[in-house]
Amino acid sequence: MKGKQREELKNQPPKELAVQLREAREKRFKLGFQQRVSLLKNPLEIRETRRNIARLKTWIRQKG
Repeated sequence: MKGKQREELKNQPPKELAVQLREAREKRFKLGFQQRVSLLKNPLEIRETRRNIARLKTWIRQKG
């Protein structure tokens, strides 16, 4: 996630951040499943998704 995208996400209301968090969790689940079944094209995508989830949780807590 690039800096500009982070700033845009950070300025969203908590409800929209919660939607983004749910989508990121679903993506993380799917990537984990794909990794167990076969090789991923980009295994670092799991790490990036996990970090995005942490960022979203932090922003939601700060605004809540």
